[in-house]
Amino acid sequence: MARTIARDHDEKRRQILKTAARVFARDGVDRASMNQVAAACGISKANIYHYYASKNALLFDILDSHLCSLRDRICAIRPEGRSPEEQFRETLCEILLAYEGADDEHRVQASGLGALPPAQQNILRDYQRDMVRHMSDILCRLAPDRFFHDGAKLRAVTMSVFGMLNWFYMWNARANAQERESYCRLVADLTLGGIHRT
Repeated sequence: MARTIARDHDEKRRQILKTAARVFARDGVDRASMNQVAAACGISKANIYHYYASKNALLFDILDSHLCSLRDRICAIRPEGRSPEEQFRETLCEILLAYEGADDEHRVQASGLGALPPAQQNILRDYQRDMVRHMSDILCRLAPDRFFHDGAKLRAVTMSVFGMLNWFYMWNARANAQERESYCRLVADLTLGGIHRT
């Protein structure tokens, strides 16, 4: 008889992912063990293997859940009913608000993505490419005469915007929503001012 799935299976899985991200971020993906994750979760090693067959499966699910959710949240800001500037400003704020509480996942992403098989890395990098493409499309709408025929300049500006946002995340991880929104306005003003002067 097949084993039934408990009603709280998804909630327990989310808790395992969050706790495992903390363990992997603290101890390093290569050094952390499933025993450590199980202990941090307050469950047995056998129980954690009920959810994940291996450490790599757990690592992939941490990053897949995090990056897919981030991509969906950011790319949901569509141009319909918004000017390019409104879409740009809203997207910046959504990114920094989405970063809140995701410090461990970001650290695991930076240190652990390369430990996964190439096929899984490609899935995760596709999420990243989608977000970069989304930002590039907004910037191109903002200044089509400057970017439409200059892919190198468009990429440089796109990655500079992400760089400014990631700087804030790295150095102001405890910032509240108001501080994040204030910084987003600064990034938007700097970017828009620069675009219209170049």
